[in-house]
Amino acid sequence: MTSKMAQKPAYELFSKETRSFVYGMQTKAVQGMLDFDYLCGRQVPSVAAIIYTFGGQSITKMYWGTKEILLPVYRSVEEACTKHPDVDVVVNFASSRSAFPSTMELMDYPQIRCIAIIAEGVPERRAREILLKSKEKNVVIIGPATVGGIKPGCFKIGNTGGMMDNIVASKLYRPGSVAYVSKSGGMSNELNNIISHNTDGVYEGIAIGGDRYPGTTFIDHLLRFEADPDCKLMVLLGEVGGVEEYRVIEAIKNGTIKKPIVAWAIGTCSSMFKTEVQFGHAGSFANSEMETAVAKNNAMRNAGIYVPDTFENLPAVLHSVYEELVNKGDLTPKPDQTPPNIPLDYAWAKELSMVRKPSSFICSISNDRGPELTYSNVPISKVFEDDLGIGGVISLLWFRRRLPSYATKFLEMILQLTADHGPCVSGAMNTIITTRAGKDLISSLVSGLLTIGTRFGGALDGAAQEFSKAFDSGLSPRAFVDSCRKANKLIPGIGHRIKSRNNPDLRVELVKQYVKKHFPSTKLLDYALAVENVTTSKKDNLILNVDGCIAICFVDLLRNCGEFTLEEANEYINLGILNGMFVLGRSIGLIGHHLDQKRLRAPLYRHPWDDFLYLS
Repeated sequence: MTSKMAQKPAYELFSKETRSFVYGMQTKAVQGMLDFDYLCGRQVPSVAAIIYTFGGQSITKMYWGTKEILLPVYRSVEEACTKHPDVDVVVNFASSRSAFPSTMELMDYPQIRCIAIIAEGVPERRAREILLKSKEKNVVIIGPATVGGIKPGCFKIGNTGGMMDNIVASKLYRPGSVAYVSKSGGMSNELNNIISHNTDGVYEGIAIGGDRYPGTTFIDHLLRFEADPDCKLMVLLGEVGGVEEYRVIEAIKNGTIKKPIVAWAIGTCSSMFKTEVQFGHAGSFANSEMETAVAKNNAMRNAGIYVPDTFENLPAVLHSVYEELVNKGDLTPKPDQTPPNIPLDYAWAKELSMVRKPSSFICSISNDRGPELTYSNVPISKVFEDDLGIGGVISLLWFRRRLPSYATKFLEMILQLTADHGPCVSGAMNTIITTRAGKDLISSLVSGLLTIGTRFGGALDGAAQEFSKAFDSGLSPRAFVDSCRKANKLIPGIGHRIKSRNNPDLRVELVKQYVKKHFPSTKLLDYALAVENVTTSKKDNLILNVDGCIAICFVDLLRNCGEFTLEEANEYINLGILNGMFVLGRSIGLIGHHLDQKRLRAPLYRHPWDDFLYLS
């Protein structure tokens, strides 16, 4: 333990220098604590690190005012304590099952002076074991089943105090003169509000938790407040069940507590029921007459504690006692101060309709925000219900509309025809060599895809554009061929190394048969076949090849299926939709080649030197 920590008086749990660990990945609570720190004008965040034993995350981003800061995340208490010897408080957000072992471990580190156990439902036996060890280790336990506590201007446990607007309204950003202790965490917010409106504000507030065996009790904290010279007035909010209020009464009678106390025991309505009633907290059940709220209030009143007739009168009684202390000179009101503005988180500000922000991206093809994923507003269940298949999915995601079944079947046909063309083409060869070099599937696939361009696969886009341009401009098939010859350029989609008019490509025949049977119009295909008649008259292998046939039929589909205007059809071609179809289809084959080489356990490939002409 550092000398600085050792110098803290016993009554002081928290100060402006208090540093803590948050046990559990509770980033919202941590952000609330940091916002409170910033509001109070602290120079250093009160949260030193997060302990999260289940994950490998090493840092987490948080805000300090408008700046982003990094908080370390540790997987073990030992590492956290070693790295941050100045920490002496832990806010334990472990579940009811984990709260016991985690708290017992934390108490083994001498630097830890205070642990707040937030979890509800900690078994009573385990709570008693925690209590016993805390006495041995001289560790202050707040909870279980607590929201925690707050020391205005200094330190806030977890979610204590609620939202920032409530903290500001209750002036918890600076210390007052009134300290309180309550069983209920929810009612502690009410006390913050009452005290801020009827006195100079809260000095410190603790919610001990509603379980039957809290780690610390009313008397433990009231004795701290009694010893603290900056605390001038105390408030006790008890409830039906238990006898802890009587220990406070005894301390007043024997003179241990001398400072004025305003108190109330909640649950006076229990006397209206014929049988004893279990209220919200595990410990709020009267086992005898003296444990009833009415008996406690009477006993506290008789002991000299300021007890109102009803809870509604508590603010008036508190104000009266406060004014009396001020008039006697026993209490000097703390000055108010203007707190800095705490920036709102964007998500919260947006929910409150306080900000608007232009989106950085637009998506018009899918939506995963609703109860069901949609493709162009078609629910995914409908995709399967109507058996749209991969062609239907392409039509929704690429064209943002549902195309006729013959059109989606044609899309699937393209994928089947372009899936592979043997191992010798550049894409497949690249994939095979990369695979044999020991690379993974993605790397091997990408190496093959990167060969796709104007020389490999690009004939589809070129054929669609050139034939469409010639057809739309009214060029005759012969004039089109002559213009290409004069420009000294090849006609994309025309020509094959092996196939010819006498040895036709069966893939082309399949496409032509399907299109002629199902498409409403095949004007561009008819035009292309007329061009083929011109080119094959010069050379037998200058046929319409499969790339050209697919591209030209695709244009016929877009222009004549009734789903697109001419401008839309041309736009899709210019966007590279055909290249996309080739990439999608050929990916099937490239993945196949990768898997094939892996299955064959093919070794690293080195090209033979005699296949190169060396010029030096």
